[in-house]
This record gives sequence, structure tokens and C-alpha cells, in this order.
Amino acid sequence: MNITSGTRKIIIAIDGPAASGKSTTARLLARKLGYTYIDTGAMYRSVTLKAFEAGLLGHLQDHPDDATSLLEGIDIAFEAERVLLDGKDVTEAIRDNRVSRHVSFVSSLKPVRDTLKQMQRAMGEKRGVVMDGRDIGTVVFPDAELKIFLVADASERAKRRYTELVRKSGGSNNVPSIKELEQEILQRDRSDAERTHAPLKKHQDAVEVDTSGLTIDEQVALVYNLALEKTAV
Repeated sequence: MNITSGTRKIIIAIDGPAASGKSTTARLLARKLGYTYIDTGAMYRSVTLKAFEAGLLGHLQDHPDDATSLLEGIDIAFEAERVLLDGKDVTEAIRDNRVSRHVSFVSSLKPVRDTLKQMQRAMGEKRGVVMDGRDIGTVVFPDAELKIFLVADASERAKRRYTELVRKSGGSNNVPSIKELEQEILQRDRSDAERTHAPLKKHQDAVEVDTSGLTIDEQVALVYNLALEKTAV
């Protein structure tokens, strides 16, 4: 069931730290609403993958402005929940842990944020979208009708990331331990909160939802009910 018939379309911004359930919640919520889901995290991961494959990560550490050349002509698209980078399906590749380790750095670069912000605003201009990330409600769409800020304990987020990686790799071999993942998540939290450009923070109008003790169905239902209130004619 979706609620687009007889209601106004809105922009729903879902922000929060790594592994707080943003992407899964946003994707399922969009299905339920009949909205378009835009995974901005996948966009930053795509740029990170491109930098990694081009051998530019080390270079960008010393020459961040050179990210501009990496972004020239870049094409990131979503088709049936698949992520396409320059026409290539990178849905699985961008979730590799090597990308996870570097995406915070790449996403902190001003040329990257400026370019993707423009792309994201263009994607959402017709409204009827659910967009998740770290600065959607504060920078990309500060006028979004519904802003959600998801949080969860670092230990719980590490367990979720571990389960995801084991599932995708087909076993626990070569998957970092939960403790290692927790440390990576805490480091990413610090990097995201302290970066100069568009740091992770909660918008004053955002509804904070702690997902530590919630199932995915419960958190989707919670946000769906908030959306009902905002879309009612």
C-alpha cells in the first residue's frame, strides 16, 4: 500500500551515523509510500570506489582539490535498487569493507560534497522522495517536510555491520571482528562529526529515533506513521 493517492508529495530526509539503519529504513519506507529512494551513501561510496580503482586515494590525501578531475563526467544512477557508476553495476562492490574504510575521507572533500549535493537536489526536486545520508536534513534539503535522525549504540551497529558482511561474503572468513568494526564505526563517527564541510549533526527540526532496540519493521512503521501526518491533505 502507498499513500501517494490524494496526498501531497514530500521530501523525507533520514540522517544518522554509520550502520544506524538509515539505508534499510529509507528503502523500505520508500516502497511503502510509493516514493523514489535515493541512497546518497551509495553515491559517496561510488566516488570512493572510483578513486580507489584509479589509485588516487593517497594522492587525494595531499591534493584534495584534485577530486574535481575525478568527478568530471561522473554518472551515478539508481535502477531497481541497483547502483550504476558510469553505466556499470557497482551495487555489491561499493559495500566492500575497503570502501567503508575510506568513504568518510572521500566524502569530506569539498569538491565531492558540492558535486553530489547538486546531483541529489536535482534528483529530489520533483519531491516524493526518501533520501538518506548524513547531511540531507541540514545541507541538501533543509526544507524537507520530514526530517529523521536515526541513532543506535556503537556495539549494536557493529553487530549489524558484521552480520551484513558475513552474509554478503558467504562466511566469516576475511570479515573483521565485531570489535574491529566497532572501532571503525567510532572512528567514522568522529570523522563525520568533525569534518569541515557538512559535518554530521541533527537538524533542530529532526525527530530523533534510537533504533538500538527496534526491529527494522518497527522503525519503518514509526517513520511511516510520521509521514502519514505530514502528507495528509
